[in-house]
Amino acid sequence: MVSSPIFAEGEPAVRSGVTPRERTTLLVSVLIISICALTYELIVATLSSYLLGDSVTQFSFTIGLFLFTMGLGALLSRRIKGNELRWFIIVEILTGLFGGVSASVLYAAFVTISDYYYGVMAATIFAVGVCIGLEIPLLTRIVAHRSELSHALADVLSIDYLGALIGSLAFPILLLPVLGVNQTAFLMGLLNIVVAGLNLRLFRRRVGRVARRWLWLSVGACGVLMVGGGILSTDFVRLFEQQLYEDQIIYREQTPYQRLIMTRGGEDVRLFINGDIQFSSRDEHRYHEVLVHPVMSIARSRESVAILGGGDGLVVRELVKYPDVKRIVLIDLDPAMTRLGLEHPLLRKFNQDALHDPRVEIVNADAYKYIEESHDLFNVIIIDLPDPNNESLGKLYSQQFYRLLKKRLTPDGAFVTQAASPYFVREAFWMIAHTVKASDFQTIPLRSYVPSFGEWGFVIGTPYRPPPLSLLQGIALRYLTPEVLAAAQVFDPDIAEIPTGINTLDRPLLAQVYARGWQQW
Repeated sequence: MVSSPIFAEGEPAVRSGVTPRERTTLLVSVLIISICALTYELIVATLSSYLLGDSVTQFSFTIGLFLFTMGLGALLSRRIKGNELRWFIIVEILTGLFGGVSASVLYAAFVTISDYYYGVMAATIFAVGVCIGLEIPLLTRIVAHRSELSHALADVLSIDYLGALIGSLAFPILLLPVLGVNQTAFLMGLLNIVVAGLNLRLFRRRVGRVARRWLWLSVGACGVLMVGGGILSTDFVRLFEQQLYEDQIIYREQTPYQRLIMTRGGEDVRLFINGDIQFSSRDEHRYHEVLVHPVMSIARSRESVAILGGGDGLVVRELVKYPDVKRIVLIDLDPAMTRLGLEHPLLRKFNQDALHDPRVEIVNADAYKYIEESHDLFNVIIIDLPDPNNESLGKLYSQQFYRLLKKRLTPDGAFVTQAASPYFVREAFWMIAHTVKASDFQTIPLRSYVPSFGEWGFVIGTPYRPPPLSLLQGIALRYLTPEVLAAAQVFDPDIAEIPTGINTLDRPLLAQVYARGWQQW
């Protein structure tokens, strides 16, 4: 009788093939490693999106390179002619090691050698992807030793796909908000190491004595590394993340939707979402006064106002200055952001407790869905959302969205949107203005200099011919005067209007144009 190829060389053929218990263990291993594999892809893509922006590019690059390297790993498995169990355990240890430290490596690369980040990212994906590509062919050959190959392959692939589904759901719902990117990576690495240890324990008689000793040492060392890394991961993130910001980080939170960071340097407090600055306490009044008061001045009625975004409460602070405003509905996707605006002492100081005003109603919902499904009408809608640096945000600057917005406005209503920088991303700014105009609105482009942002832009849209902009009497303002408002409507030659396309859901051009504009800086 020919000994099984899964036996180690020189070991006795204790039994032929695998027992039902062993087969079950191997299939459970498939489930675990497929969860880990999918999660590693999401970790690299999510972290790269956070660090570099342009999530579509990061996810596309990550998924494509992962699939390619997994194919290389599968091809490489053909060179393994025997001792599949031993090789499978080795591959699991390497997968856990490379995958577990992947987030830490990428954080460190961005902080220390940011110009070579993509190279480090590609090397990380290559190391993890080749190992993942080796796993399934090796397991299939082991499981199929005494089964028909087609049956074994069907079993392995079906469980592999199930694991991918579990991983894709668990990452955004549980792992990312609870553990964060770095700790999740170490947890997945530990699971791979545990799979290696379980199989080494179960199949200990089928692995050579010397190899078994070295494998146990490797499992133990890597397991300790994963556990230690997981325990210290918060400190790692604080160390790396602090290097990304000039000032001391005083608040950080990873929500299911975004990364929130607050920094403080002297009297200046800044809020960042996914690494992009949202406001500086020194000059945010310049931004918010231009965003709010011009549109409020031309609206023929101001009783009901909706805000899309603006969970920090700073737009609301400006709105509660109007005694004729009876209702303010704040629609912000992230409950953590509105909670911050409601509860954090510094934000409460900056927004002057405006979110506690009895006229304010907070709705945690997707802005697009709210506008699409709501039947409420508003006199004024103020859009204070992050820049359109990805397609998900870009849809909130699309022609379809603006046409939905028109249905939520009263016939004499008006809306305004922040529109990024007409200087740094000139084409993106004018694309937003042209998209609003193509959605059957009259438009008024505005600009203002905000020191922490640079030159910044806004677009007012009305379904009627708007009157000249003015400021209402009796509203206390720190920056905006009639002279400043007049200057805000003048665009210098280097930021003047240029021809652009229109941003639609079918052709989401804005995110690409926006990214291309910032690449020049």
